[in-house]
Amino acid sequence: MEQFLLHFDGFLLCVLLLLPLLLLQRWLHREIQSIFLLITRRVEISYVMFSVLFLPGVFLHEMSHYVLARLLGVRTGRFSLLPRPLENGRLQLGYVETSSTDLIRDALIGAAPLLTGGAFVIYAGFYHLKLQLLWNSLVGGEMAGFLEGFTRVVKEPDFWVWFYLTFAVSSTMLPSASDRRAWRPLALICLFLIGLILLAGAGAWFMAHLAPLVNEAMRTAAMVFGISAAVHLALGLPAWGIRKGLSKILGLKLV
Repeated sequence: MEQFLLHFDGFLLCVLLLLPLLLLQRWLHREIQSIFLLITRRVEISYVMFSVLFLPGVFLHEMSHYVLARLLGVRTGRFSLLPRPLENGRLQLGYVETSSTDLIRDALIGAAPLLTGGAFVIYAGFYHLKLQLLWNSLVGGEMAGFLEGFTRVVKEPDFWVWFYLTFAVSSTMLPSASDRRAWRPLALICLFLIGLILLAGAGAWFMAHLAPLVNEAMRTAAMVFGISAAVHLALGLPAWGIRKGLSKILGLKLV
């Protein structure tokens, strides 16, 4: 068990942090949409306000698809940042049309927003929001140091700009269902190749050379999900309180 955790702790952390992020993201989005709907009482206007709020993240998401597709020689079509409701009741904030190609290029194009968004979240979280220093103080039980550091960071003139950008990007970086269409068959192929490697007796070589690289990538992804989840939780609680307060003041209840 200890050996397993040594080689795959990144994967476990990734899974443990991704689920809370998904739940927090859906919860926060629902609260924000409810707030806009309570204020405007118009679904169309609330859609526009919601899309404007996430515009930086949507732009990075779709531009990542577009740029990587062009670099890989894949044809692109229409590019849009305008919101549109889908038949399943969800809201599409933007899209870029790309031609269907081979599994590897499809998978890379679909993963592009997660790669660029993750890089931005780590950069902003470490260098502008100082989340690693605050986390170390919190884990070490240094509450005085944590509060002092938090107060100092929040007072930075550009703190709220970077906090907002981190929120907008982390809320829109996860690939959609259409972005992930090539992931399942590619994952099955990778598992098949790993199985062949193990059957061929090269398991020790795999664990020594490839497993550490995969695990390190998973640790990085877990770091991205952790920072994103923290940002969503920090905004979710105030958004919930505002939505409850507006609902009570206006005498309206959303179903």
